[in-house]
Amino acid sequence: MPSRVIWKIQNREILFDRTLIMGVINLTPDSFSDGGLYYNSDDAVAQALQCTEQGADILDFGAESTRPGARPVSAEEELRRILPVLTRLKNLAAIPVSIDTTKPEVARRCLAEGADIINDVSGLKDSGPAMAQAVREYRAGLILMHRRGDPETMQSLAAYHDVTAETIDELLGSVNIALDHGLGLEQLAVDPGVGFAKTAEHSLRIVQELEKFHGFQRPVILGPSRKSFIGAVTGREVGNREFGTAAVVAAAVAKGVHIVRVHNVAAMRDVVRMAEALKENQHVRSL
Repeated sequence: MPSRVIWKIQNREILFDRTLIMGVINLTPDSFSDGGLYYNSDDAVAQALQCTEQGADILDFGAESTRPGARPVSAEEELRRILPVLTRLKNLAAIPVSIDTTKPEVARRCLAEGADIINDVSGLKDSGPAMAQAVREYRAGLILMHRRGDPETMQSLAAYHDVTAETIDELLGSVNIALDHGLGLEQLAVDPGVGFAKTAEHSLRIVQELEKFHGFQRPVILGPSRKSFIGAVTGREVGNREFGTAAVVAAAVAKGVHIVRVHNVAAMRDVVRMAEALKENQHVRSL
């Protein structure tokens, strides 16, 4: 069972009696894993509903690729990709919806249209007070991820003496920005950002030391799905990293992570359930 924290998201309170699954849906033509698959809003909505049926607890939509080397898009383009999906989904899906963006204007518009969570991969370092203000006004949840630089520069900044300690210290800076601009600690969650401004060795070390992130006393989120560090270990290309992802997800459950952010919800739900059963001796059904 993950450590006992409560995440307040608008009118919801999430108490983690198990590891939750966040289903990733990229509304982009160029994301590293599923870019182009859900660029059409009909396909995106269908995938979102399928993820819900397969056991996703949260849906996470991104309309700008954050892979290494990705070029930025305008706020107008992000909104053009997101809003048709969000507008249709808000009456169809009963689970929280997260928007992966670093643009305050995108966050504000999506929150007005019914989104519940903002997933800021810059940890407020790029988005700043305007993002914090939008989240505060809508009493939304905020995921603070660790990243140095931006998609074009981040891998050149992957130099650490102690990657876990420095990631925690820099995430603490993000938490303090949020608190300084009026957000409640109960609104925040943290993500160490494996694969972002980190080499494969750095990402592996973060996973090995995930328990140290519980010091924030906030939900800890891990997004390992199909990442390059899995390819570095297995030698597999992006489309063949599901088993490697499963191994990292199982390790994350064992380390008490609160939410895993994945593409293949159905498969990773089974991984989470099995890992929890082994850890807690729970969830065993009679055959």
